[in-house]
Amino acid sequence: MPNPADEAVVTPRLLRAWPLPDPEGDKKDRGTVLIVGGSRDTPGAVLLAGVAALRSGAGRLQLAVEASTAASLSIAVPEAKVVSLPERHGDAPDALLELAAEADVIALGPGLDDVDETAALMTKVLDAAAETTAVVLDAYALGALSTDDGLLAGRTQPVVLTPNITEAARLAQQADVGDDLAGTARAIAARYRAVVALHGHVAAPDGRCWREESGDVGLATSGSGDVHAGIVAGLLARGADAAQAACWATFAHAVSGQRLAPRYGRTGFLARELVDEVAYTLAMV
Repeated sequence: MPNPADEAVVTPRLLRAWPLPDPEGDKKDRGTVLIVGGSRDTPGAVLLAGVAALRSGAGRLQLAVEASTAASLSIAVPEAKVVSLPERHGDAPDALLELAAEADVIALGPGLDDVDETAALMTKVLDAAAETTAVVLDAYALGALSTDDGLLAGRTQPVVLTPNITEAARLAQQADVGDDLAGTARAIAARYRAVVALHGHVAAPDGRCWREESGDVGLATSGSGDVHAGIVAGLLARGADAAQAACWATFAHAVSGQRLAPRYGRTGFLARELVDEVAYTLAMV
């Protein structure tokens, strides 16, 4: 079993030596993020991920959600372009595929609620995307991948997976992950040829591994994973590579929680409050 000591600890010093790209110019130079998710019952997941992507520095934001929630989401996030998904999410409209073809980053999964429909939607969206478009898979997109690893087979797009503990066990085809989160992250990274960010552990398919030690119990709150996925997407849009985006995002997510704890206690803050800390946390590294 690999030794946990093989993981580099993510610290401000490590991140300062691995600086994020800081492009100049207009919003297009900071990349376009397309987030695809949001069923009728959970449109807030897309809102959290989308605003987190903007707070992380993405230049443009596009959201795809079920038609019944599209209008209200466009009002809640006036910075974003919002397109409608049909009630059967596996039926990808042309407007969505056109956005996918132009996006720099596509995040799939937040707020979706059907594995089979998510798998069909993922196939169509990734087929439409450019070979260099970065991809973040979260929530039900990970459920779809765990049932069919062929969904990523033969693709050249750089991919970051952001599973929770339950999703990680399914991706690794284990009954549970036990205490070896680092080993599970490594196994998933190798299996899917993707960067994996799992509960403070980041693993790349080339064998590099990191761990972030600032995360606390308060991050285990509804919507927190959507925020984390959005931060990853925003950093990818700025030009970070997949491993760099995952490490920086994991740090920003954890330290944003630390910043909220004095006001709300270790477990009293909300995911939407994490979002408001992200930009400052990144700037202060």
